[in-house]
Amino acid sequence: MSDEEGLPDRDWPTLDRDLNRLSRLEAAGQHTARPLVGIGLSMVFVALAALAAAVLTGVGAGSLPVIVAAAFGAYMALNIGANDVANNMGPAVGARALSMAGAIAIAAICETAGALLAGGDVVATISKSIIDPASLDGGPETFVFAMLAALLSAAIWVNLATWIGAPVSTTHAVVGGVMGAGVAAAGLAAVNWPTMGSIAASWVISPVLGGVIAAAILAFIKARIIYVDDKIAAARTWVPVLIGLMAAAFAAYLALKGLKHVMHVSMGTALAIGGAAGLVFGAVSVPLVRRQSRGMENRNRSLKMLFRLPLVISAALLSFAHGANDVANAVGPLAAVVHAGSGGGIAAEVAIPLWVMVIGAMGISFGLVFFGPKLIGMVGNQITKLNPMRAYCVALSAAVTVIAASWAGLPVSSTHIAVGGVFGVGFYREWDTARRARQSATARPPAERLAPEERGRRRLVRRSHFLTIIAAWVVTVPAAALLSALCFWALTLVG
Repeated sequence: MSDEEGLPDRDWPTLDRDLNRLSRLEAAGQHTARPLVGIGLSMVFVALAALAAAVLTGVGAGSLPVIVAAAFGAYMALNIGANDVANNMGPAVGARALSMAGAIAIAAICETAGALLAGGDVVATISKSIIDPASLDGGPETFVFAMLAALLSAAIWVNLATWIGAPVSTTHAVVGGVMGAGVAAAGLAAVNWPTMGSIAASWVISPVLGGVIAAAILAFIKARIIYVDDKIAAARTWVPVLIGLMAAAFAAYLALKGLKHVMHVSMGTALAIGGAAGLVFGAVSVPLVRRQSRGMENRNRSLKMLFRLPLVISAALLSFAHGANDVANAVGPLAAVVHAGSGGGIAAEVAIPLWVMVIGAMGISFGLVFFGPKLIGMVGNQITKLNPMRAYCVALSAAVTVIAASWAGLPVSSTHIAVGGVFGVGFYREWDTARRARQSATARPPAERLAPEERGRRRLVRRSHFLTIIAAWVVTVPAAALLSALCFWALTLVG
């Protein structure tokens, strides 16, 4: 018997196997080519940024540094999107409250909105007063070369960190770049060493504070909701309180970080705004939580559903505040070069042209779309296992830590806080699991107790990622400074 094409029935299995092989080859080819598409589109974006700078500033010998700075700024913005944004969306994706595509879409919209709506009209040209402009003897030309070197070196270092899978502070990369260029241009005396000391202290303060607060919130949730007999009744009491706390923290966080460029907000005003928001959202969430929890089974899986929406909202708010705050890392030195190139000389603060802000906002979004999934997966899945409750603790810790640090006048890194929160949740779970195991060990025969090797294998935080990330944090400033010094010397030779 044969079909309409004249092929015997026995030939169909062979044809199916051949078609399956071709399909697998095609899928493998698409997977291999996908990173190249992102690289190609990124190069197009960098070229378009340089072209926009040429059109808007006029092509000429004096505009060449502005065109180059626009390309470097676009490259830096791409790397910020690829690395930094993972800290906001990673926990939500790891907890499966958001899909990867949903997280990227929300983050791209919120990052762009934060950069354009609250990114500010004025930024400091010397990042965090790292170097003294008066020490640059070469005048505006030396200053321009220093800013170009700082941008390029910071972008290269963040790119390398993304490639090895290490979330690093882009702010620290820019600081290291400015410091390295200042040392290359004017020597060690040009650096504000007390400021550098406070930044070095933040390497320890940020992750430890974020981890401790995240662990404390998780301990509260376990004690008041998870480890009680009637979990649903406890959740109806405490989840609205936690939602109100989240609303209060994020309202104050956005007032301090996201709106500081639009209006002056004191700590007292920010806390008042946060308190009002917490009361309103906490009261509104009471009937919503009761309705959502109706009919739920008395187990932990049910509790996870109650934390998903607050987690998604917190991730979106973190992205908005990040776009408002960290866009200056990409466009601050670029704005300084534009100001100097237009005859304004060296200034402590400069206005950011709209086209410069657009380059920063679009670059962060494109970097997130093209290269963000790698770091989102790292933060969300590969450090420790997250669920909506644990990821909620990380997000809330980020907001509370920034507020506490601002009140105390401590310099902190949002990247270090968020990743430190993930580590804090993981290490607390290890400690809590070991504690509960010790409590039940007395009831077990000695033969059934776990060997030390088996306990080590069951660790809840992957030590390899922990050591890689810590090492990347420690070397970010010196590595960016060394790269910046090399870039500055190369630019002076070419120029």
